[in-house]
Amino acid sequence: MDMGADIGTVAVPPGRVTLSDRRTRRSWPVELGPYRLSAFQVTRGLYARITGGGTEPGGPCRAPASEVSWWDAVRFCNTLSHRDGLAPAYVLHGDDEGVEWDASADGYRLPTEAEWEHACRAGTDGPRYGPLDEIAWHRGNSADRVHDVGGREPNAWGLYDMLGNVWEWCWDLYDPEVYGTYRVLRGGGWFDERWSCRASVRRRSHPTFRVDDVGFRVARSSA
Repeated sequence: MDMGADIGTVAVPPGRVTLSDRRTRRSWPVELGPYRLSAFQVTRGLYARITGGGTEPGGPCRAPASEVSWWDAVRFCNTLSHRDGLAPAYVLHGDDEGVEWDASADGYRLPTEAEWEHACRAGTDGPRYGPLDEIAWHRGNSADRVHDVGGREPNAWGLYDMLGNVWEWCWDLYDPEVYGTYRVLRGGGWFDERWSCRASVRRRSHPTFRVDDVGFRVARSSA
């Protein structure tokens, strides 16, 4: 694990994942090269330090940075890249008017949903990478609140809270023909029933949406 820049990233090997959507009943394979993914969801403490918030928003510094929109997460990635001397992954066009991903950049970014699911599964092919109560905070064991990151068992690749605690923003549009600019969320959260905390479950929301069970983690492309 690379622990530089206050954010530990794990090397994720290349692979293939098949995404599926229950509404359209379609599935599609995605081939992936190697990349890096943060071992933990971005915490409130790190989010506050990078964005200049001064204090940890909404609770303890080791809790996930929730109530963060997709746009907030994209801006965080660019700010963290600037701080660490990396090329920002995103080119922003005005206030929420548009964004382009520069795939050649070495900076931080949101994972694609294919990268997210591949990393979540960590070589497994079932709905979860371990017994749910051991790996995730969900409605049945969370006491109706978010928990500090890393409090459950990681998957085989050393990634924590890939299921449960807070949903995670991904780069992808969910279904632009039907839902326009809505972006993909993955992983389930502390308020969700067991059914929602599965590697294949997809959720959608508007990129300006902020709520207490949605957060994110960051990725980097491998050279």
